[in-house]
Amino acid sequence: MNIFDAILLIGSGVLVGFINTLAGGGTIISLSVFMLLGLPPITANGTHRIAATLQTMTSSATFFRKKKLDIRQGLILSIPVVTGSLLGAMIAVEINEQLFKRMVAVVMLGMLFFILYKPQLWLKGRVTDTITTTRWWHYILFFLIGVYGGFIHVGVGYFLIIGTVMGLGYDLVRSNALKVFIVFIYTPITLLVFLWKGQADWGFGLVHAIGNVLGAWLAARYAVEWGAGFVRWVIVVVIVVSSGQLLGIFDLAPLFRSLPI
Repeated sequence: MNIFDAILLIGSGVLVGFINTLAGGGTIISLSVFMLLGLPPITANGTHRIAATLQTMTSSATFFRKKKLDIRQGLILSIPVVTGSLLGAMIAVEINEQLFKRMVAVVMLGMLFFILYKPQLWLKGRVTDTITTTRWWHYILFFLIGVYGGFIHVGVGYFLIIGTVMGLGYDLVRSNALKVFIVFIYTPITLLVFLWKGQADWGFGLVHAIGNVLGAWLAARYAVEWGAGFVRWVIVVVIVVSSGQLLGIFDLAPLFRSLPI
């Protein structure tokens, strides 16, 4: 790793940490950068979890200090997510990665309907004076989200936002706080699976984490100050960009190749 590699990893890490905390989908940037710098796809898939662990720890702590994080609900929902994520991580190397990326892109584009339809639901959620009761189907839903997150992680934040906003009635800011906390719980567990298989690079992951932590801190701070409306449009933009990259409509790699690395 040379100085230009480190600059690229840290700079992209700031962007990834910011996007993932506000919405999700920034992991596609991490995977692209890691593969551009020579890591195999599966190793890139494991390596980004190093930075993601530190990033979500930072943003969770910031949301907690700003009294936006429901830790009790987060721990409850983490149980099925962690269980599913272990299964997803174990089967990660068995699935055709290219086909699955295209499936993820189609699902992401489908989510635009839910985000753009009835925007007042996304801006205000369905929070009332009574906390929404967690029902049996919530556990199944979050187990399936965990399977997905354990397998590829890209865009898992969207699924968690759908589950916490549509299913539990949280507004987007509090939903984001729950999202990053749940990811913080399950990510290091799946990281252990990739480390066990020798599919994670500590050097790349830790350098990338420097930028991730800074980006996460900035996003957690401004997500509270700018409100749910801003977060909603960040989600829309990131979904469009991430889906285009996954479907091969455009390729961001040449932008990175133009750098002197």
